[in-house]
Amino acid sequence: MNRTISLVTDGFPDQPGLDTAVSRTLLRQASDGEVGETFRIRIPSRVVAFGKRDRLESGYARAIDAAAVRGFGSIERLAGGRAAVFHEGTLAFGWTMQSDYPPAGIKERFAAVDDLLSRVFTRLGLDDVRIGEVPGEYCPGEYSINIGGKYKIMGVGQRLAKHAAHVGGVIVVRDAAAVRDVLIPVYGHLGLSWDPATTGALEDFLPGVSTDDVRAGIVAELATIADVAPSTLAPANLAEALNLVPDHLPNVDR
Repeated sequence: MNRTISLVTDGFPDQPGLDTAVSRTLLRQASDGEVGETFRIRIPSRVVAFGKRDRLESGYARAIDAAAVRGFGSIERLAGGRAAVFHEGTLAFGWTMQSDYPPAGIKERFAAVDDLLSRVFTRLGLDDVRIGEVPGEYCPGEYSINIGGKYKIMGVGQRLAKHAAHVGGVIVVRDAAAVRDVLIPVYGHLGLSWDPATTGALEDFLPGVSTDDVRAGIVAELATIADVAPSTLAPANLAEALNLVPDHLPNVDR
């Protein structure tokens, strides 16, 4: 194969905001031609990732406090819509790709992620994997993945730079209850209406499935479209990301 995807599994669950800053750094470096196509996958910390619109709501500070009471930190996300949840039973992913004109390929990149992950979930044994928004889902989006049109299991967003794009999201492998329990008060403070019953996890339909199973499935599917090259973040990558961390930590007046 002529196409090579660098596979990065470095994660920083003990350093709030750093994982988001790393994604932002990879996007900038890809845009400037310093790194090539990269797929990053990791187990995150327990955080609520707020979107730009969330930060404008009058109840934003109260939403952060409500998350903290339930053991979740808060970060300001790189891309996407409304608040989403990450915890140790989820997998966070980010696919960074170069493009001469990123706006032209937005739908195609979303479709590529959905196609890849749908194949992974189906090969793991899931039935009735669908793409699209479930009415009442949290952080709604037309490129979410659900089961049977009823239970959201994956959400995704996209961020563009001058010559690159980053498609990132979260797969809920287990413990959908943790997602529901923190988002009920968080969305209440943000004034958002949603249906907690639409929140699902892979383990609800595949008992015993693990984050390792899903991660291995993703790597195997990537290998069908490109040469996968295990990689790690260089010290310079990490240093740049560390300088960006404050941009992704909430700064609110109470």
